[in-house]
Amino acid sequence: MGRTSNARERILSAAQSLLELRGYSALGTAEICKAAGVPKGSFYHFFESKEALALAVLDEHWAIQCSDWARILRSDAEPLQRLRQLFEETEAGQRAGQQSCGTVSGCMFGNLTLEMSNQTEAIRERLQEIFDAQVNMVEEVVREALERGEVAVGDTHEAARSVVAQLEGQVLFAKLYNDTQRLNPLWGNCLAILGARAPEDASVTA
Repeated sequence: MGRTSNARERILSAAQSLLELRGYSALGTAEICKAAGVPKGSFYHFFESKEALALAVLDEHWAIQCSDWARILRSDAEPLQRLRQLFEETEAGQRAGQQSCGTVSGCMFGNLTLEMSNQTEAIRERLQEIFDAQVNMVEEVVREALERGEVAVGDTHEAARSVVAQLEGQVLFAKLYNDTQRLNPLWGNCLAILGARAPEDASVTA
């Protein structure tokens, strides 16, 4: 049972790395199995198709990211501090990835949205669910900041959607230009979107 579970995890890990580097369309199951070090038959033992594998990779990646976002956005820190920490940790993650492989990998969800949203309905729907969940998590913080009089927005959900869209867009630019400096405007742009001023105590140590 341990070996079986280990083989599945190796396939998922290899698939995630290859998806980030190459995208979905150019990736074949034989290449995934070779990178995972498992026989090709193992692939179909765990996944009925490449699409099913991609969905499993998305679920696993989101489970990790969701945990990270919850740790940051639902902490005891001030609302705007939490948002700033989210941006700073995102930037740190992209910077670490660039140092590791030489290029900015961007966001897996954003990358697959651009590549697959008009091709695979199941993947499109899963990506919608993930981005909706991100928006809902950010909205919790925006609503709290609004109640404290720290932001000025008319619709907390649309404001949260704009914050997530801005984050995703800046990560996309960082990937396009292979330059994490493109993420520097994140905090200032967020404050502008929310109609907020940077509080003196909102600095977060990276």
